[in-house]
Amino acid sequence: MDWQYNGEQSANKLLTNSTTFLKQPFHILTLTLLSLLLPLSFLILSRLSCANYIFSLSFPTLIIPPPEPSNYYSSCIFYLFLYATPSLLYLLVSVVTVAAFIHCITGKITIITEFPGPIFCPRLYPAWIFLCTMQVCVGLGIEGSIVAAEVVDGHATFGGVVDEKICLLSRAIFFLGLHETMLHWCRVVVKPVVDDTVFGGAREEKWVERLAIAASFGCLWWWRLRDEVESLAVVAKAKRELAMGLGVADFVGWSLYYLTVTIGMVRVVKGLMWLSMVLLRRREANLCNNCGEDHDCQDNKV
Repeated sequence: MDWQYNGEQSANKLLTNSTTFLKQPFHILTLTLLSLLLPLSFLILSRLSCANYIFSLSFPTLIIPPPEPSNYYSSCIFYLFLYATPSLLYLLVSVVTVAAFIHCITGKITIITEFPGPIFCPRLYPAWIFLCTMQVCVGLGIEGSIVAAEVVDGHATFGGVVDEKICLLSRAIFFLGLHETMLHWCRVVVKPVVDDTVFGGAREEKWVERLAIAASFGCLWWWRLRDEVESLAVVAKAKRELAMGLGVADFVGWSLYYLTVTIGMVRVVKGLMWLSMVLLRRREANLCNNCGEDHDCQDNKV
């Protein structure tokens, strides 16, 4: 009986170890994919701005006809892409960006994670709602951006509107700001949900997770974001120069772009301050060592 009991324990232990081994890569993959929802939201908002700008120039009196039965799905997705999805997506991205800005300035999370209430997990349930809503909006936006090119004659494409006056330094700072905002989104919303779903509780952040998220964000930036995300700022400027009406979405998109740039600038300043403090401490340590050596030499001479 003892050998049977020991065999069952060994089998259960082996099963637990194998399950834990499989959970870890699944956890990293899920965390990475859900973290990319935020940069994808910026990409979709930039395409929305670009699409509205192109429609305003090419089709100033564009009226979407009633959907035909054969094309009902495409027309509904196109309508959601231009009119229904943007408002909610702008709101969600604005909340995350403002929260990331406040956290970057003060080092505290004051908007998303503090939900006082009598429920058992006050942070987890709002994170679930926030994440699911963002995922639905991003899904509709991706589908809508694909369908949008087919609605008007099947030839229109909606890429980015690039301003040559925006220098490489500004793009690099925006890259850093968007990466910082994505990390804040991951820590506050994505990670609590994924940790609770996969492992049943919170886990410490590992360097492998940050490396996977940074690598995937870099690939997405090189693939699409670097060519299209500037539309958030450029479209509002172009409409103002052409004396076209600026909507609330144009102003919000412009604000999101430069608020993200501000987050990147704060990150650069903090990095320079940290580097200065490290160099200053090393210099003080070297001076103290030199002073100690001088005292030892004087003692030996005496």
